[in-house]
Amino acid sequence: MSTPIVSTKLFIPPPRPNVVIRPRLIDCLNEGMQRKLILISASAGCGKTTLVSQWLAGCSQPVAWLSLEEGDNDPACFLTYLFAAVQTIAPNIGKGVFALLRSPQLPPIESIITSLLNEITAIPDHFVLVFDDYHVIDSRAIDKAIAFLLEHMPPQMHLVISTREDPSIPLARIRVRNQLTEVRGADLRFTSTEAAEFLGSVMGLNLSPENIALLESRTEGWIAGLQLAALSMQGHKDPSSFIQTFTGSHHFVLDYLVEEVLEQQSESIQTFLLHTSILDWMCGPLCDAVLHRKAGEQQAPSASGQETLEYLERANLFIVPLDNERHWYRYHHLFADLLQKRLHQSIPSKIVDNERDVAELHIRASIWYEDNGLEIEAFHHAAAANDIQRAARLVEGKGMPLLFRGAVAPVLNWLGSMRNEDLDARPSLWVMYASALLMAGQMTRVEQKLQAAEKALQGAEQDNKIRDLIGHIAAIRATLAVSKHQAETIIAESRRALDYLHPDNLPVRTATTWTLGYAYQLQGDRAAAGKAYAEALSISQMIGHVIINIMAALGLGNIYEAENQLYEAAETYRQVLNMTGDSPLPAVCEAHLGLARICYEWNNLDAAMQHGQWSVQLAKQFEQSDRVVAGDVFLVRLKLAKGEVSGAAAILAKADRVARLQNFANQLPHIAAAQVLLMLHQHQGNLGAAAHLAQKHELHMSQARIHLAQGDASAALVLLEPWRGQVETKGWADERLKVMVLQAVALHEHGEKFKAVQILEDALTMAEPGGFIRIFLDEGVPMLRLLLEAAAAHEVMPSYLGKLLAEFKAEELKGGTKSSQQLAQPAKFLMEPLSGRELEVLQLIAQGLSNLEISERLFIALTTVKGHNRIIFDKLQVKRRTEAVACARKLGLL
Repeated sequence: MSTPIVSTKLFIPPPRPNVVIRPRLIDCLNEGMQRKLILISASAGCGKTTLVSQWLAGCSQPVAWLSLEEGDNDPACFLTYLFAAVQTIAPNIGKGVFALLRSPQLPPIESIITSLLNEITAIPDHFVLVFDDYHVIDSRAIDKAIAFLLEHMPPQMHLVISTREDPSIPLARIRVRNQLTEVRGADLRFTSTEAAEFLGSVMGLNLSPENIALLESRTEGWIAGLQLAALSMQGHKDPSSFIQTFTGSHHFVLDYLVEEVLEQQSESIQTFLLHTSILDWMCGPLCDAVLHRKAGEQQAPSASGQETLEYLERANLFIVPLDNERHWYRYHHLFADLLQKRLHQSIPSKIVDNERDVAELHIRASIWYEDNGLEIEAFHHAAAANDIQRAARLVEGKGMPLLFRGAVAPVLNWLGSMRNEDLDARPSLWVMYASALLMAGQMTRVEQKLQAAEKALQGAEQDNKIRDLIGHIAAIRATLAVSKHQAETIIAESRRALDYLHPDNLPVRTATTWTLGYAYQLQGDRAAAGKAYAEALSISQMIGHVIINIMAALGLGNIYEAENQLYEAAETYRQVLNMTGDSPLPAVCEAHLGLARICYEWNNLDAAMQHGQWSVQLAKQFEQSDRVVAGDVFLVRLKLAKGEVSGAAAILAKADRVARLQNFANQLPHIAAAQVLLMLHQHQGNLGAAAHLAQKHELHMSQARIHLAQGDASAALVLLEPWRGQVETKGWADERLKVMVLQAVALHEHGEKFKAVQILEDALTMAEPGGFIRIFLDEGVPMLRLLLEAAAAHEVMPSYLGKLLAEFKAEELKGGTKSSQQLAQPAKFLMEPLSGRELEVLQLIAQGLSNLEISERLFIALTTVKGHNRIIFDKLQVKRRTEAVACARKLGLL
């Protein structure tokens, strides 16, 4: 061949010595050998060529490689290199075609490809032809030639195209025929494991797992981004701080993207990229709005926003589709960083004049978002444009402030950036500021903002708007009182709020309805509380008041719990968690704490622990709130159930210290009840101190437990009977169940077994719909004896009783069957209770009757008696009649 060529374009790039092996992608390419075309299409720096060279190093088939350049857009040049590449594996192919390629009049390209295909059929083995950097090809003739090649390729030939943008060939048709294997940018991104290996083994960096995860997140697994970041960090004294600030503005990333991507685009595409970089996510119509030219400017012909976005996706220009319909997109984070930096450069250019023009872009975006009903996004861009008037109007909303739709953080950040004089000019923003702080759990600064609002309102005429602001201030103060559980203050401020608030101000009036519900709940009026919560929930859902929707749902969850409706409560709490998503408000700690209590009651202690810990972590975001203490008190109870007495003692000591330091008086009775339980669980618990605590805080149930621990069931019953009457009068279903369970145990210990079983039956009937377990399990061996007696004597609720007995058995196997009163050591018990007939046989065995005598007494066959004996022995886990009688007496069955 006399045609001069650059032979290095035909060399397969050798695999790098230090490279991350990617078996998942290698397997994908190997599987692609079952099809005609492997397409590797992704943006610059994603490791396309590296992957292919790595794969080919382990490939047993012959490979023809062609690295393409701009000059290859000439069909004759392209075909020359194509034949030359194939000749590296089949030297005799195409010898007669080169003279045709040098002729002034090139034959039809399909005829030349046909000639190539005819010669390829003579190659006996499978082989691979690779086109690297196909994105440089901008020739319709060449695209048609490749499409023709694919349509008629012999089965032993496989084509690989590596490109930054999809080639203009009929990919859809090839895909439908299942002749296409695709590797895209999302596939090429490093996983966390691959990123860790690359940064450590390849780049020689010793980074913590947290820093690796953060860097992988910042670069979105983009290989070039990780490499450039690693290069920037080499020799850096503080890699952690570098990673925290790593963006597309770092010079390695900046130089690469500017040279490899941005400056390769036309001026119109550069303008589109820079102007739309202000958008976190974009669609065609939004881009059209942002790119709208000022009045009087000449309208240059250009593609629509949607067409441009589709072009950018095909060109793999660091754009990520956000839906399957290709309607919404966003830029790769590092690319967006670069574009925004270029956009805000102070040096004027022909593309962007100055910061005023950038603000104008934000205003256009804000207008489009507002026109399309996306007020939160409209506010973001108004704030970015520093348009206070527009941002304030959007924050206040059309009857529903953005604050109440879940936009607490952005509104709070914006208000925090404003000058006091700007806030004074709009007192409503001071009120909004206080409300935002309240929702964010920053309680200590709320009253200060309210006073600033009142100062700004001094001297103003009390028209409807001003009166409404006064009502809003009272509503916020009512909510502040909620955090302190001050029922009287809540009610007073709530009523003041309702007097002043405008009738149309449903968001704040609904919030006030919720605060009244909380006050009623504090006062023990659960019916009134449930009614208020239901009303607040109904209206908040109707008007889209996200915050009160959450708070009212939490209130209803509490009411469900109080009514022993655990399944309904759990579902309500889960709905609250779904409402808040991945960025929960601090108030969601209540949903986690509720689920923790329910999981505990269902004896799912691991889930209870997880929810309890989440609750405490979220509660820590509150200022001057007792919710951390409430969470810790629950964890104490959980630790005791798991037998971790020392761990429970440590948590309880901390909770008690915090409650006294912060003056959380309402938590002291709960802490005292937990301290009593702790003392009862301790090997040498101080019952005198426990009795003093229980009496000081008027803890009737705790006092009864102490009497039982002292062996005085009579004194326990004297306390429990009137307390049960009180909770029944108040309609407190949860407390009624608790006292009935303990009352049944006390009666049984007192020798009133028949009455004990009767009350237990009532308690079981109440408890079964909610799936209660721990309320019985926590009473230990005395409850076990009572359950066995109920199962043996009455056949009461056999399914539920069987479940509870199975839970006791599992507890025994874990070494956890203990009485909180420490009345007895764990005893052997029945996984399956004895039937009525089996109990009859057991009674006669205990009387000393022989098997024959028992058969005559009961009018049953001798073999039947022996069968009953075998079952009884199995259930009691004994081998002899004497052992069966002894075990039965120990369990209280005789």
